[in-house]
Amino acid sequence: MTRQARAFWFNGSGRSEIRPVRLPEPRDGETLVRTLFTGVSRGTEALVFRGEVPENQYATMRAPFQEGDFPWPVKYGYLNVGVAETGPLAGRTVFCLYPHQTHYVVPDSALTPVPDSVPPERAVLAGTVETAVNAVWDAKPLIGDRIAVVGGGMVGASVAAVLAKFPGARVQLVDADPARAAIAAELGVGFADPKAALGECDLVVHASASEAGLETALGLLAPEGTVIELSWYGDRRVSVPLGEFFHSRRLTVRSSQVGTVARPDRTYAERMALALDLLADPVFDALITGESPFDELPSVLPRLASGEFPALCHRIDYRRDHASS
Repeated sequence: MTRQARAFWFNGSGRSEIRPVRLPEPRDGETLVRTLFTGVSRGTEALVFRGEVPENQYATMRAPFQEGDFPWPVKYGYLNVGVAETGPLAGRTVFCLYPHQTHYVVPDSALTPVPDSVPPERAVLAGTVETAVNAVWDAKPLIGDRIAVVGGGMVGASVAAVLAKFPGARVQLVDADPARAAIAAELGVGFADPKAALGECDLVVHASASEAGLETALGLLAPEGTVIELSWYGDRRVSVPLGEFFHSRRLTVRSSQVGTVARPDRTYAERMALALDLLADPVFDALITGESPFDELPSVLPRLASGEFPALCHRIDYRRDHASS
């Protein structure tokens, strides 16, 4: 029997649609998954939506189960939580780096079981918390470090949440939007406007994707300090203030990107499993700032991309779609 599904596609600058999909029957080693929730990774998906992925990054930016090629049309996304309907995990809640689609068939190895301690609604954050884990591995914080996270979006807030309980650390979330203070309070970290942020930092994680944010990050460092650059700028060029105090303070700017596991003694699967284990902490619920049904995604994404919805993670709910099918 041929099963029908529906998938969200980016069609062109400012245009998207939900299309029907004909699913193959699962073969040996494959699982059919019924999606419960997906999460919109606002920064990255806004770049795809606007067609701002640089041509020389087309291969790097491909999502694991992307269909189509950049710039458009493309089926894109990577925060998917569902229920395995077949295979060795049948009946279990699973996380997969899969686009926005009602059902899908993937290799068994692409699925990570969601622990019973993690609600499916929260598990959509797994891909972003995985990025945060990788960034912290790259940063190698020490007990008692003075740390700032510049940029309180989805990735920056996830990093702050992971660092919040680091022993003896002073962690401050820095953002120009005063509304992010409430998020910082829920995460258990300090908050400051960029002009009032605490300096003399041993470590700054930059995730604002702005030139001004990078300049702020460098300005907050103590001598010998390091900026971990997590921002993805798409095809934009940014200026880095390498004059003034950069050399005299012996500062470092280091990139971090989730495509490579920052620890050679860990695998991709182990890193994802760790991210899901961390999500047992309900503090991460602060990062879910909105929800819409799947049918509304074509009208919701433009508002997320424009900033009309000032979301961190906007969750997409598929339960209504399954109830009507």
